[in-house]
Amino acid sequence: MTLHQRQWLAIASAFVVNGALYGVWASRIPAVAKTYSLEHNLLGLLLLVLALGALVSFPLAGRFSDRLGAIYMTRVTTLMKAAAIIVLGLAPNIWTLAISLFVFGACHGSMDVCMNAWAAEVEKAARKHWMSGFHAVWSFGAGLGALSGYIAVSYELSYTLHFFLAALIVPSLGLWGMRIEWTSDTSDAAPPGPLFSLPKGPLLFAGIFAFCATLGEGAMADWSAIYLIEVALAQESIAPLGLAVFSAAMVFMRLMGGLVILRLGTMWAGIASGISAVFGTGLAVGVATPMVAMVGFVFMGFGYALAMPLAYSRAGNDPVIPAAQAIASVATLGYGGMLVGPAVIGFLTSVTSLRGAFGLLLVLAIAMIVVAPLIKPTATALRDRA
Repeated sequence: MTLHQRQWLAIASAFVVNGALYGVWASRIPAVAKTYSLEHNLLGLLLLVLALGALVSFPLAGRFSDRLGAIYMTRVTTLMKAAAIIVLGLAPNIWTLAISLFVFGACHGSMDVCMNAWAAEVEKAARKHWMSGFHAVWSFGAGLGALSGYIAVSYELSYTLHFFLAALIVPSLGLWGMRIEWTSDTSDAAPPGPLFSLPKGPLLFAGIFAFCATLGEGAMADWSAIYLIEVALAQESIAPLGLAVFSAAMVFMRLMGGLVILRLGTMWAGIASGISAVFGTGLAVGVATPMVAMVGFVFMGFGYALAMPLAYSRAGNDPVIPAAQAIASVATLGYGGMLVGPAVIGFLTSVTSLRGAFGLLLVLAIAMIVVAPLIKPTATALRDRA
């Protein structure tokens, strides 16, 4: 195995862990909601608590990553997230569930920033277009987590036991895969400016594009199973497969992402992504049968797949802002959409149906087409590194 292959495998292991643990949680949301008798609006509020934990963690994780090293913090946050999902499964009441979700969200968000900063370091050193592939691996991990939910429900495992087993197995394999000699750049100096910041300049357009896509991605992660049960009238054992096929579509497109972006350019790749998201959302909302909805989920996965790889790759190679800080600023807007999305859908169900709430995703997909031409500088950044 070459050095570059070993580097890729190490970072891919981190992305699998992060995606798989989130997929495990997302696949059991119907069971958690049933246990606590959660209405849609209350479930949306709890998912917002998870999102707030992640959003608070982004800038803090960025600074710790710059100070202590991205590879070190990726390993630390791996263990933190494993512990957090165990605590989440043991929550005895709704108040402790809320606290556990905040902590789980913070650990999830922290690991996301750190592993992407590490990925940007290695991608830049290797002069390879790897970021899209890493995010494909994240989707693969999320799909595995969702598939484990299907198996757990089929064998009538409680989500508490499911979370515990996942916390033991997934990080153990991931940390083994992360064994590699790598020295991250570090800095003891506190960066100027506020702790919480949004992307500016060209990064802002990439962040907005990512926000439109990731809000939909977050909605799919946490609501696809419930959507299949309540709207498409699918059996409960089948419902976790919705996230699995959605994640599989994202894996495929992200594996093809580097080629797609180089051949089409960022603008046309972004426009094509929006068109696919519009088509997929139209199918899922307009023809809500289990099979058609899942086909729609596939096209939605194709449409959302390249948003964050484009944004993170641009941020990680910013000529002015250190990689982890730039990624944290983009994550606050772009990846924050993934975490806020589930809560937004939950709140919308209080004024319309769950099917109607998914109509928001159609509006955002159209917005992706409109914003795509404004992220053209990303294509230049990618070509400069070729």
